[in-house]
Amino acid sequence: MWALATARIGGRETPCLQVDGRLHPLGTRAPGGEALPGSVAEILANWPRHEGTLATLAATIGKDGGVEAELLAPILYPGKVLCAGANYYDHMAEMGFPAVKKETQRLFFFMKPPRNAVVGPGATVLMPRGTKKFDWEIELAAVIGRSARYVSAETALSHVAGYTIAIDLSARDFNQAPDQFYKLDWVAGKGNDTCCPLGPWIVPASSFPDPQRTKLKLSVNGEVKQDSDAGQMIYSVAEQIARVSEIMTLDPGDVVLTGTPAGVGVPKGTFLKVGDRIDATIEGIGTLSVTVAGEA
Repeated sequence: MWALATARIGGRETPCLQVDGRLHPLGTRAPGGEALPGSVAEILANWPRHEGTLATLAATIGKDGGVEAELLAPILYPGKVLCAGANYYDHMAEMGFPAVKKETQRLFFFMKPPRNAVVGPGATVLMPRGTKKFDWEIELAAVIGRSARYVSAETALSHVAGYTIAIDLSARDFNQAPDQFYKLDWVAGKGNDTCCPLGPWIVPASSFPDPQRTKLKLSVNGEVKQDSDAGQMIYSVAEQIARVSEIMTLDPGDVVLTGTPAGVGVPKGTFLKVGDRIDATIEGIGTLSVTVAGEA
């Protein structure tokens, strides 16, 4: 298995291949002397051309070598970060809607600011100042590799370059506006700085043939909170991408968060605090670990 990552090497944000757990900086190492672009975003911008080159390069890299480096978010920065809301049957049940049927639901999305919200692994998360209800959500994230506009569910996955792990962090109390006509304030609750960790790398879609069979698990300070699978999605990854493409063009480098399963904090009134460690694991990708380092 290989994956695409970004690491800080020599003070620079450097695209890397992750092969057998080792990071290999990309440069002029491409077969045939072809120079690869200097960022993951640029690689994704021409994904059909570069994917084969990366796969060939990964196959030629030995099990030795590699570098130790600080992992950053795998793409700095996505053009758009779109997030599906209320898209798992088990999560809807824990939120008080136990008998949801797909035909009664409308798939909806909100957005996170890509430059300010996206962070990588480590002590990277700052709790929004003033929140008392800072919550976690593990999500499978699809990274777009080919532009998509009005695509069908049958062809939607061909527009995905790969998959990574996302943690959708929410200030639940900021999200609520019961005395206002709009009732929910998605920007205040979901759009805070550092509240969209991504990583640790992007696994190519070719190594991820059926995203609906994916297992997801999240723990806080070692205690498992979420343990489910993507088969609980109300709308599949393909259906989500098709729907988004009806609303707007998806460009290479955009990221679509596909919803979260049961086990979030709000139903039990259990929330994050400064110093907490979150470990989010998705089968076939790995583990994204972050710490709430302080307040914003």
